[in-house]
Amino acid sequence: MSSIPEHNRPRTKAIASDPENARTGVEVAVLTDLGRQRPNNEDSSLYWEPESGEEFARKGRLAIVADGMGGYEGGQEASRLAVETVAEIYRSSESDPQRSLLDGFAAAHQEIQRYGTENPEFQGMGTTCTALSIVGRQLHFAHVGDSRLYLQRTGTISRLTRDHSYVSRLVESGIVRSEDAESHPQRHILTAALGSGRDIVPDAPERSVSLEDGDQLLLCTDGLWSLVADHELSAVLNANRPVESCGILVQMALDRGGPDNITVVVLRISA
Repeated sequence: MSSIPEHNRPRTKAIASDPENARTGVEVAVLTDLGRQRPNNEDSSLYWEPESGEEFARKGRLAIVADGMGGYEGGQEASRLAVETVAEIYRSSESDPQRSLLDGFAAAHQEIQRYGTENPEFQGMGTTCTALSIVGRQLHFAHVGDSRLYLQRTGTISRLTRDHSYVSRLVESGIVRSEDAESHPQRHILTAALGSGRDIVPDAPERSVSLEDGDQLLLCTDGLWSLVADHELSAVLNANRPVESCGILVQMALDRGGPDNITVVVLRISA
């Protein structure tokens, strides 16, 4: 299967894997929306599987979401560069999947900074980025910023990433309660982003996560999770196929005002 890029597209576009062409083992859907208040979509996303069976055995499946910042043109460029660079490095790397993701993040960080230097009007742009790969039944991921990766298993949802944000630090220090964090007025202030700062240290698991039949993975930008609570995400995933879940979740965010771009990727593990 070729890559399915989803950046800077007008309004809403859903793409689900075609069961006649996609490899068995994962059902995928991607949905992005401008929201109700933004003139441009600064989110980018991608789902990719290699064409050849030999490469698929080594690389598996790749999914990425990124949420740009730095003005709408700067944000668009930053998220696009992040997704394209991470994907390019992952595809071409001879390293193991986890190392390939981390190398992709390092290259994307440098590429965004280079682009900003060469285009002064874009200086200061940056982006969140959360990427996962599934090789066999092993999940690898890397993460910077406040886009999120969730795992839904047997009806229970858990967040695999932590937000790199000012409010997240306040929660960790006990100053702000976790239940108040997602409505905090400073919740969008990031403490780490690709393209921002001299060095970047992405979060990554110490070891891969073993996936089971029926597991679902949800990648999303803050345009979704800031409006739809974790228990609501879980309920929707539990009751629907991925393509339906994407549509329902995006519509929930829109119904609640949709102040930001909304991007959702759902992957269901199957036999």
